[in-house]
Amino acid sequence: MNTKILNISLMAGVAYFCCMAVAHFFGLKYPLVFVYYDVPFQAYQDKIISFAVVAYICLFYTAATIRAAVPAVLLALAVTVLGLSAVNLSDALQLVLAGRSTAMYWAQTGLIAAYWLWLVAFYLRARAED
Repeated sequence: MNTKILNISLMAGVAYFCCMAVAHFFGLKYPLVFVYYDVPFQAYQDKIISFAVVAYICLFYTAATIRAAVPAVLLALAVTVLGLSAVNLSDALQLVLAGRSTAMYWAQTGLIAAYWLWLVAFYLRARAED
């Protein structure tokens, strides 16, 4: 059962990152699929991000079909959470926000961290079932 939950959770990641790639490609600035949805951006930057997100899609799909790839997903997602946290704390972001709150960015970073914890828990449980 834990393996099934893990695989479904990884495929949910595939769906999430597909939505993120589409949002970035078309400049659809909505929270959750576009973390920094209300800051200035250049369209070409978002196109680049949309292509880079395809790597996440491929990684998550591979991990859902080949469990040996799950540690790579966990590492990539952990680095993502750390990277988003660093951006959230950065002077550069504060400069762009001009005093506005970073609470929504932290909420989104927290949701991604919670997803990471969920994946870690079910990866460990699935591994213990073997």
